[in-house]
Amino acid sequence: MTARRSSQSTAARIAGSIIALGLLAGCATPPPESDPEALAEWEQVNDPLEPMNREIFAFNEFLDTYAIRPAAEGYRNVVPQFGRDRLHDALENLKSPLVFANDLLQGETDRAVQTFFRAAFNTTFGLLGFVDIATEAGIPAHEEDFGQTLAVWGIEEGPYLVLPLFGPSNPRDAFGTAVEWYGDPVDLVLLNMGYDWATWTRSGISGLDKRERLIDTLDDIKRTSLDYYASLRSLYRQHRTAEIANGRNQTRLSTTSTSGASSR
Repeated sequence: MTARRSSQSTAARIAGSIIALGLLAGCATPPPESDPEALAEWEQVNDPLEPMNREIFAFNEFLDTYAIRPAAEGYRNVVPQFGRDRLHDALENLKSPLVFANDLLQGETDRAVQTFFRAAFNTTFGLLGFVDIATEAGIPAHEEDFGQTLAVWGIEEGPYLVLPLFGPSNPRDAFGTAVEWYGDPVDLVLLNMGYDWATWTRSGISGLDKRERLIDTLDDIKRTSLDYYASLRSLYRQHRTAEIANGRNQTRLSTTSTSGASSR
């Protein structure tokens, strides 16, 4: 119960910080209407907290350069591709309850059924998810999270945010992350069983797995970008819009996703 209270307190602090940042963004001053080009660019970029965001971005880059990326490189060098793929599959399988819940919350019943059968096949016949046999059987994976659910419900994204350690985000997605951090069914079961260490271990390994898979991609973006910060900001927003749209009705969801620009 102590771990549960600690997690709840952490989630509450995160949510409070997100609300405070949202209020701060509302106080950000846009360029004057006498400069329409600057005003249009400000609204399109949707980053009224850019000075603060760049400071956090620099902090994240420092951590990544001297700790996170070296750890990911070490993981890549020590663990062969086959082993990394098996661990990735197992981690993805553990996310199935959250994906299933968000499928239902978004009214995506077909995708919910898909998620259920993927988890069932991979957990039983795929050695607890270490082997993704569902994809081979024609049941592909997909991503859903509570930030996407909020977007489908019509909640605007708010201003672009860079979060310590977590990186690119916005108030909607950050709140969704906090909710899932506290409400993940797998973590709740582990905590109730007294396996607090398992939840932190899972989070650490998940972060390592994600960073290892992004080594080459982020290196390419950094090498070809005049402004690495601006490039990641643009790519993040495009990626989230595509995820929320689930490959269809892109125009409507894109409008929903970016309509908060004038208020950020």
